[in-house]
Amino acid sequence: MTVNFEEEAVHGRNGESADERSADSACEAFVSEAVDEQGLSAVDLVLGLGEPQSVGRFRFYLDGHRWEWSDAVARMHGYEPGQVEPSTEVLLKHKHPDDRERVAAVVGQVLRGKPISSRHRIIDTAGRTRCVVVVGDRMLDDSGAVIGTSGFYIDVTDSLQTDINDVLSGVADARARIEQAKGVLMAAYGISAKRAFDILVWRSQETNLKLRDLAGRFLEAVATKASAETRGEVDRALLTLE
Repeated sequence: MTVNFEEEAVHGRNGESADERSADSACEAFVSEAVDEQGLSAVDLVLGLGEPQSVGRFRFYLDGHRWEWSDAVARMHGYEPGQVEPSTEVLLKHKHPDDRERVAAVVGQVLRGKPISSRHRIIDTAGRTRCVVVVGDRMLDDSGAVIGTSGFYIDVTDSLQTDINDVLSGVADARARIEQAKGVLMAAYGISAKRAFDILVWRSQETNLKLRDLAGRFLEAVATKASAETRGEVDRALLTLE
């Protein structure tokens, strides 16, 4: 059943869904890194992945193999609160095909009342891939006996997509700087693009600077050192083109 736990959900700033294909790609890279089940705490997992979009609680009771979901966990799977009775069958129904063994191992640990720490993908009722971190610990009764597992789901799909977009933007910016630096060398020395690139690589190795950083510094140096005469030549060349 779905229930309202304390600290039900924490929503991120960005409520929009990521592009499904990009999200799946980002998640695939994310789940390929193994989680150290003994070495990572729940806080480590959250803080290490940026701001989560939502956090929801779950409980599993060994007696009767009974599941409880908070409203946030139900929504992660594509259900409205109270729309579905959570069960092991429902969980396995939403597993991502490529994460079959990962999800099966997590569910197996829960069914044995063991602590869990996993990152994997689920597919919601609309067919969208969601990337989640699932962390849980044993529930004990007053006598100290294990009665089940309690924990939470963290939806990090959109955070991952934001990180991917930031990386792609950085790559595009670095590529533009390198191309500009190549153009300057080609014009100054009358050489080919390949030769200009070789020169940049050579200087990058000599200065122990990343190629994008070297290109940026080179462009700044050229811009600040350019004389009025040089700029005048550029102006004349540009304005006399026909």
